[in-house]
Amino acid sequence: MLKRTTFAAAAALCLAVPPALAGPPASSPTVEKIELTRMMGRWYEVARLPNNTQKGCQAGTSDWMRVSDGFSVIQACRKGAVDGPVAQWKAKAKVADPETNAKFKMSFFGGMISQEYWVLDHKAEEGWLILSTRDGKYLWLMSQKPTLPAQIRAQALTRIKQLGFDPGRLEFPNPAKS
Repeated sequence: MLKRTTFAAAAALCLAVPPALAGPPASSPTVEKIELTRMMGRWYEVARLPNNTQKGCQAGTSDWMRVSDGFSVIQACRKGAVDGPVAQWKAKAKVADPETNAKFKMSFFGGMISQEYWVLDHKAEEGWLILSTRDGKYLWLMSQKPTLPAQIRAQALTRIKQLGFDPGRLEFPNPAKS
């Protein structure tokens, strides 16, 4: 049986204690427009800026499901190794900018914790997106497949650098299995 844990304390700590060397300021551009149906389904974590909540997380995924007032999101990872125990937390996401659909207000633990996330770039034809918190302190490269081909991954990392983030700070956790 897989052990499931909740990250209320860790998430609160992660949001309360900013990491050093944050990314670009909150004025970073988002994609011009994202089709909301593109957000649905499973997203695999390819890379991330280090953060306390995901310390030791491998094989990270986010499952986005459409609900009447936005999205239900289940985030999960394996602690320590790809076959380690499952850690899972749930969130609700609402579009914060209907003009672009590229900004989401996410709430965790029944609204105790909320954070705004921005889709900074999205290449639907290649199946990846770059997601960041509004303040640029946290960043993820997500893919619709467990891994990205080397050339596409290199393009995404170049885009992360163009957005003002340091790709050298990224962690590349072991991928999830499809």
